[in-house]
Amino acid sequence: MARDVKRVAVVGGDGIGPEVTREAVLVLERLRETHGVRLELEHFDWGADKFLREGVTLPEGALEMLSKDFDAVFAGAFGDPRVPSNRHAEDILLGMRRGLDLYINLRPVRLLHPRLTPLRDRTPEDINFVVFRENTEGAYSGAGGFLKRGTPDEIATQEEFNTRKGVERIIVAAFEYAREKGYERVTMADKSNVQRFGGDLWQRVFKEVSARYEGVEANHQYVDAMTMFMVLDPSQYGVVVTNNLFGDILTDLGAALQGGLGLAASGNIHPGRVSLFEPVHGSAPPLAGKQQANPAGSILSAALMLEYLGHAAAAAAVERAVRESIAEGHTTRDLGGALSTGQAGERIRERIKSRQS
Repeated sequence: MARDVKRVAVVGGDGIGPEVTREAVLVLERLRETHGVRLELEHFDWGADKFLREGVTLPEGALEMLSKDFDAVFAGAFGDPRVPSNRHAEDILLGMRRGLDLYINLRPVRLLHPRLTPLRDRTPEDINFVVFRENTEGAYSGAGGFLKRGTPDEIATQEEFNTRKGVERIIVAAFEYAREKGYERVTMADKSNVQRFGGDLWQRVFKEVSARYEGVEANHQYVDAMTMFMVLDPSQYGVVVTNNLFGDILTDLGAALQGGLGLAASGNIHPGRVSLFEPVHGSAPPLAGKQQANPAGSILSAALMLEYLGHAAAAAAVERAVRESIAEGHTTRDLGGALSTGQAGERIRERIKSRQS
């Protein structure tokens, strides 16, 4: 049964994570006043400090608790040089992605102001697409191993897994989104001319699924060519769907086109279930505690979460406020401004108006 008040687990994480998450949470508090958003936030201390103090990464029973008691998870960033293996980050972040079966990694690529893109004479209308990255399979499955490690004859294998179920559901999700949001084209990126087996599966499923969606154009590009086309003409893209590895690479390029990782938002989604929302940037330990990090990526991730939870008007108000802050130069240094993390967040909150204003 759907809850009237949506419950959100907040995990600030490591490095700059708690700083940017704080600004996003304050935005959510502001939306309670302006848009009547009803959220119940519960904070969890999962991260490097807890791991170093208690040896705990993702606590026992955490996934079951999140599935049963929460509608969404809102996270900061994970990674700390005191944990060279990065074990805690993998256990927490990948643990939630895989353990909660969050098979959609949704990453919008939207230019919020023309001055932010490195491309000449491009407008926000030219750079406005979304990437559906398969989030639970592919090259990030951790399968592989070593033979004769440490010798001149060493062999390292890294295996990639693609299942019919996994490929089909991410492609269906991309077409469903295109139809719902009014995008005219879905482009699938692969390297099937070299990766013949996994690529063949993606090609066959893409063709089969696309036939169900009359009015949505199905387009294919090899991923290496796509990196070129994204720079030459990003306006050709509406919805892009691809595997885990290629999606990781393409979305970082997309972030550069829109103005940098500080603006990049993401959702890790299983429709109808508890889902995870986080900025794309890392924990940036050298910046931690210095109030230099850009909170916009975290705030825009909160907007994605709001839309997922059924608060479309509030989500639109947040993106509008971020756009206005950028247009007026009220930003952190990475976007050419002079504000601290907290000041940038405050300027965005000030621009969120009530529905009646």
